[in-house]
Amino acid sequence: MDLDFLAFDGPLAQRGIGVIAPFDLALERELWRWVPMEVSLHLARTPYEPVPVSMEMAQLVSDSRHLAAATRDVLHVEPEVVAYLCTSGSFVNGVAYEHSLTKAICDAGAPDAVTTSGALAEVLQQLNLHRVSVLTPYDADLTGKLHGFLAELGVQTVASDHLGLGGGIWKVSYRTIAERILAADHSAAEAIFVSCTNLPTFDLIEPLEKALGKPVLTANQLTMWACLRRMQLPIVGPGQWLREVS
Repeated sequence: MDLDFLAFDGPLAQRGIGVIAPFDLALERELWRWVPMEVSLHLARTPYEPVPVSMEMAQLVSDSRHLAAATRDVLHVEPEVVAYLCTSGSFVNGVAYEHSLTKAICDAGAPDAVTTSGALAEVLQQLNLHRVSVLTPYDADLTGKLHGFLAELGVQTVASDHLGLGGGIWKVSYRTIAERILAADHSAAEAIFVSCTNLPTFDLIEPLEKALGKPVLTANQLTMWACLRRMQLPIVGPGQWLREVS
């Protein structure tokens, strides 16, 4: 067999995003759907904590020492940005603490950093949104912390629903999620935010935006958007608002 290896191009030069995920993340495949071919995702996880999804878990997985250690674990593959991929962990202690998490990641050596809730704040500002509906998979107490975070940003939660799950969030069906998003909508809401990076939403966004006539913002979508924006790369995946702010 005579092969001319000079005729082969590639491999495609890769640009990296470091992803710090909670120990229970099960949606890595959905994350990859949000990035172009030239982007690789390099995952690190926070330490396992034997507690259900709750206020306690959100506090445990947002320990800045764990985020710093996870950042150092991915730096050797030279990511251009490191994302803390956790909604509850980045909103549970308020806006100032969210800022401290990005600082902890950068102080550990990351060239740039984002969090899921920080990305949400950026998009709300970019789209000039002040009234939203919210759907979460959490209990009422943790969902209330999200309302508080939004209020700090000057955003009113006009309607809210929560699934009350203590685990297995990635197993919720698209049908259930779609029904609950539709039920959580409110005529005064300018957009709907669907919280949690472990809740599958990718294939629901486009049909729900068409049905509701407003943006549907989801956790993994927001996080990957914020990373790609910092890398000056094109946005991929569903969501009309992505085109408006990119």
